[in-house]
Amino acid sequence: MDFEFSEEQQLIRNAIKDFTERYVAPGVKERDSKKKFPAEIVKQLAEQGFMGMIHPEEFGGGGVDTISFCLAIEEIARWDASLALTVASHTSLASGHIALAGSKSQKEQYLTPLAKGEKLGAWCLTEPGSGSDASGLKTTAIKKGDHYILNGSKIFITQGSVGDIYVVLAKTDPDKGTKGISTFIVESRWDGIQPGKKMEKLGMNSSDTTEVHFEEVKVPEENLLGEAGKGFVDTMKVLDGGRIGIGALSVGIARGALEESMRYAGERKQFGSPIGDFQAIETKLADMATEIDAARMMVHRAAQLKDQGKPYTKEVSMAKLFASELAVRAANEAVQIHGGYGYIKEYHVERFLRDAKLMTIGEGTSEVQRMIIARELKKEHWG
Repeated sequence: MDFEFSEEQQLIRNAIKDFTERYVAPGVKERDSKKKFPAEIVKQLAEQGFMGMIHPEEFGGGGVDTISFCLAIEEIARWDASLALTVASHTSLASGHIALAGSKSQKEQYLTPLAKGEKLGAWCLTEPGSGSDASGLKTTAIKKGDHYILNGSKIFITQGSVGDIYVVLAKTDPDKGTKGISTFIVESRWDGIQPGKKMEKLGMNSSDTTEVHFEEVKVPEENLLGEAGKGFVDTMKVLDGGRIGIGALSVGIARGALEESMRYAGERKQFGSPIGDFQAIETKLADMATEIDAARMMVHRAAQLKDQGKPYTKEVSMAKLFASELAVRAANEAVQIHGGYGYIKEYHVERFLRDAKLMTIGEGTSEVQRMIIARELKKEHWG
């Protein structure tokens, strides 16, 4: 697909591909096994300008387009989905929300160090009692003079224990439902903030995931992000952007599954021939390759619409749905192609399968994506 990319996009893809193969791939199995957050690699990515590449240069970012961002996430995810999730969530969610709704002073104070990768961001939406129903959150922020008092708990927070800057959704007017939800920029060092222990997960083991507890946290009123009561509306926009990253991440996992399968199918011999010559295996490989190309095109279509300032809610939900479910299918087929070897940790494909499952859950489950797509279709056809 090189013919579709500009020279700048190809340079970005090649640079991150080279970086990933040099510095990310060699230790990925050990990081997964030890559940170790790759702080040093994240620092190196920041030094290369990859932790804020889509944000304006004025605020420390790279100013590149969203397709370039997709290419970078795909290349990282091909080897290490946990690291790709760190980059995507930091860029699209935490700093992405500040880029969307922040004032100039907030962007100067918070977006700039996030975009430069000097600080890590964490986006705090999900709670123990509210997942897909984001409007059901219980965290509150009550106005007291020139500040808010924040109380509540969040769960499944990426960068929860290593993040420096949290973007937190809370109810400022509990009686108004979604119109009473606001967003705040909160510094992790403030009194009353306590990350929980790291969560034991199926996959994405070197991505930091914790609960975060807020108890009587004093938040200056100037740290209200966007307008009071508009937090839910802004969150839906942020999630649309975040789903582009999840789509690209899913493509990366699926591509890794295909490339590892191609290598193995060419080397592994049974009955005197490489198993890649058997029609059953050929069919699996052909289907994987075809669906990966389709998924990538869907993700890039959504990215292009975003850059053009056009509506893309339906398109990104379609892309996220298709790419995430493909990641699981492709990783599952890769394990099957590898046979018994696919079930042991010596090979990458068992990790791909564990990592892929989160793609169908995070930033809106497959079921939620289908609801969104159907809703948008009814708007188009029924008015």
